[in-house]
Amino acid sequence: MSRKIEMDKDFRGVVYIVQKGEILCEYAGGMADIAGERPNTLETRFACASMSKTFVAVGILQLIERGLLKFDDTLGSILTLDLKNIDPDVTVEQLLTHTSGVPDYDDETEDDTEELWANYPNYKIRKNEDLFLISREKPMLYSKGEKFQYNNTGFVLLAMIIEKISRMDFDVYLQKNVFDVCGMKSTGYFEFDSLPARCAYGYLYASDNENYRTNIYSVAAKGTGDGGAYVTAGDILNFWKGLLEHKLLSQDMVEKMFSKQSGDGKDPEEGYYGYGIWIIDNPDSKDYVYMQGIDPGVSAISEYNPNNGMISVLLSNYGDNVWSRMRKIRKEYY
Repeated sequence: MSRKIEMDKDFRGVVYIVQKGEILCEYAGGMADIAGERPNTLETRFACASMSKTFVAVGILQLIERGLLKFDDTLGSILTLDLKNIDPDVTVEQLLTHTSGVPDYDDETEDDTEELWANYPNYKIRKNEDLFLISREKPMLYSKGEKFQYNNTGFVLLAMIIEKISRMDFDVYLQKNVFDVCGMKSTGYFEFDSLPARCAYGYLYASDNENYRTNIYSVAAKGTGDGGAYVTAGDILNFWKGLLEHKLLSQDMVEKMFSKQSGDGKDPEEGYYGYGIWIIDNPDSKDYVYMQGIDPGVSAISEYNPNNGMISVLLSNYGDNVWSRMRKIRKEYY
């Protein structure tokens, strides 16, 4: 019998860890709604920020497997919009692997994110095209294919490609082709001003009054291709099962998705990237694969260890450090 995993009681969010069907950790702490005195539970829906890039990647890989798209198709050959400063010869594969060099609307720092919404009101950001219009005015970061550099706009463009080919909004496509297929009944892209039941508010500490405020002015009003889906811990587990049982993609495509496609390995955790997923090099056996996300008031990580079958899900609506806790899990239980 596997050893049970204890979680720090000061963690605000949920932790769900399973191994070969056995639950090793079920933890919920903190408040989903401070004013309403509603606690987080395992059924709470959490914003997962960039973790949902992996969903978009799966959508793109499905279109490739169905023969509707190719890795080497270019932006200019797919999208009919005026790309302005974006190189039309950037390929789908370069977008998937963060090697496109397309201008990025956000550099992933909280301060800059909030400053961005001062210039482009976040309540207006509800579609991929809203972020695309901001991005295309900026210069390319580097020549396509030159190097790996994490890029949010790249996945906005991938979502737009899904919309162009499927003739559906990208979240509708993902609902039908990913979430429903995996039994992810609580997952979706919800608008901040009309959240459904069981959603956690994201919280930031306000030093001026030594209290917490919600993140409603710090993130887009609705998730787009680069992130923003709401998930439950159980739904993320179902997503991994859908991948590993080849309900979403063929075995060959999942192997490609989980293989090193870009990165130089200099960072022990973020040194390699597959297709929409991070890879930790494991010289002794199979590599670990994980998805992660961070926004103001949001932190999320979920990892699969193919060597022992362990799947870990950590979600916080206070931006608590899920990464340090995941490192502890690797050290003590892998």
